Amino acid sequence: MTVAAANPSSQLPRVHIPRHAVLAALVIVEIIVFSNIGTNFFTRRNVFEIPRISVDLGLLALAMTPVIVTGGIDLSVGSLLGLCAVAFGKLWRDAHMDPWMAAAGAVALGAAAGALNATLITRLRIPPLIVTLGSYSLFRGTAEGITRGVDNFTNFPSGFVFLGQGYFRSWMPAQLPILALAAIGFWVLLHRSAIGRMLSAIGFSPEGARHAGIPVKRRVALVYILSGLSAGVAAVIYAARVGQATADAGTGYELSAITAVVLGGTSIFGGEGSIVGTLLGLFAIAILQNGLRLAKLPAELAGILTGGLLLVAIGADWRHRPPPPRANARPDVEEFEMKNSQLAVLCVVILAAALIVTGGNFLLIRNLPVAPIGQASVPVAGAQVPGAPKSLTIAMMPKSKGNAYFIACRKGADEAARELGVDLIWDGPTDPDPAKQNEIVETWITAKVDAIAVSCENKEGLSTVLRKARQTGIKVVTFDADAEPDARDFFVNQATPEGIGDILMDDAAKSLGGKGDFAIITSSLTAANQNEWLKYIKARLADKYPDIKMDTILPCEDVQAKAFDQAQSILNAYPNVKLIMAICSPGVPGAAEAVKQSGRTDVHVVGLGLPNENKKYVHEGITTAVVLWNTMDLGYLTVYSAETVKNGTLKPGDTSIEAGRLKTVKVVGDNVMLGIPFTFDNSNIDGFDF
Repeated sequence: MTVAAANPSSQLPRVHIPRHAVLAALVIVEIIVFSNIGTNFFTRRNVFEIPRISVDLGLLALAMTPVIVTGGIDLSVGSLLGLCAVAFGKLWRDAHMDPWMAAAGAVALGAAAGALNATLITRLRIPPLIVTLGSYSLFRGTAEGITRGVDNFTNFPSGFVFLGQGYFRSWMPAQLPILALAAIGFWVLLHRSAIGRMLSAIGFSPEGARHAGIPVKRRVALVYILSGLSAGVAAVIYAARVGQATADAGTGYELSAITAVVLGGTSIFGGEGSIVGTLLGLFAIAILQNGLRLAKLPAELAGILTGGLLLVAIGADWRHRPPPPRANARPDVEEFEMKNSQLAVLCVVILAAALIVTGGNFLLIRNLPVAPIGQASVPVAGAQVPGAPKSLTIAMMPKSKGNAYFIACRKGADEAARELGVDLIWDGPTDPDPAKQNEIVETWITAKVDAIAVSCENKEGLSTVLRKARQTGIKVVTFDADAEPDARDFFVNQATPEGIGDILMDDAAKSLGGKGDFAIITSSLTAANQNEWLKYIKARLADKYPDIKMDTILPCEDVQAKAFDQAQSILNAYPNVKLIMAICSPGVPGAAEAVKQSGRTDVHVVGLGLPNENKKYVHEGITTAVVLWNTMDLGYLTVYSAETVKNGTLKPGDTSIEAGRLKTVKVVGDNVMLGIPFTFDNSNIDGFDF
């Protein structure tokens, strides 16, 4: 009997699995893991909260799917979202249009911007990457030009804000039906229409599609117009959800949208894609971010794990692009062939995610300090003594976690948490981002923390969600930068805005000798506390220093390198400037380094900053004065204030509180007063170490 020779390809068995099975399995694993380790993760409120905060990004991802299917890319959607948000705010506030008419104008602008991209790509045949990279800068620059980098739009009517923050029947987010309708519409377009099949053909081979009689230019133009239209709708929902419209709205959204699309199985090379996969990719990322926060684990893990999954998805797509559909294949069933090795890699990544979460909990418990036998144990943040009453949970959020100012605040907060035996959660955006602050507070509401302490990047935008927290019984304290008075119980005030503004202006005048030009570097044009300081700086300037002129105000986004760049711009554009005033802590050393490298010995720097970051420049004579308060004491006092408010020992009408090593601290109205600003200069700065 003759034995047939084995087919070499049979030695590498393949498994046939639905395209979305692995990603769906990942989502299920996430839900199971976070249901067990996250606080209130698997609740009706959180089930609807996850898609609520994903609607604006979801709209961009849905529209990005057919764009990538055609073999294109749209890097401009995040910038376009910002431009449309600014246009909406401008039409509503300055043109006095009805908010819904202004919203229609913003959506129309988005469609027009998409048509611009489409024209350049289809008529001039410029590659989509080049076109949208250019419009990425064009749209963001236009938004910044309209606002002059300073203006922002807030205080929208309650009826409009309901679109982003309201609920139907107290549980259904108002904007969720919009995402559902968009998902259905794009699903029909891509999977149940002749246009969808044409888009796939264009992605596989544009030339082949032309020879087949497909109107390639019109179909490609359609997907870019839809992308712009979706960015306009997303801008309206973003403005309603965050409660503000600024030029930096949507920053980084284009990359997040592309991540969700590619993670969902759409081929980055074109020709194949899925709306269901995009939604799974979107929610896999959103669930991961939400679950990590509810589990009190570092949110940065989400980026690491998402990046790993994305690399695996692209690698699998590169190694094995699926063959064209068979003639007898069912159009409603999409399958792909995956090698066992590829499936194993995906499983390893999923298991690695679970191991990181488990390992993080193990290390956290292992590293908790334990008192030696025979000695009384000292309460530590988050430690729970068996049988003892549950400790309070205080969630504290800075404007940005990487800012040295807030790093010093955290040291004081940790100290107070250990003394009080409370569980302290410290989390916040990596860069000043009002939208991210809103999302984090919403997560804390779901987790039912006892108290929230926050430094507000945008006063009006964050106040709505803080009011929501108070309505659920959570006590709210603000520090460093205040919210609206009815959105919090007390404000831990490092110093009065008038006192800060006066001392900064007086130090600047002293350095200038009473006359000359100066410029200001701020962290953000929407920062509530710094805008208050600016108001008093300008008032002091007008009242006392007629021979001093302010030339410009520029933001550095709380980044020292950006402050360096802005200071260089000031020195080049305003040659008469003799002093730069930086009113955020990264701005002072950044500006001082720019002055040093310029060789301009006639220019000096003053501002708000930490002594340790500025000693070098003070001793070199570049920085003449640094104004601040003890930032560690600010964090320390904030935790004590939150604890006393929650326990009822700090109530409206009280005139003081006892705050540990700070002893008796004065309370004025609803402000807990840390003290008065202090000026560090060459005569005293070496005596301080923070």
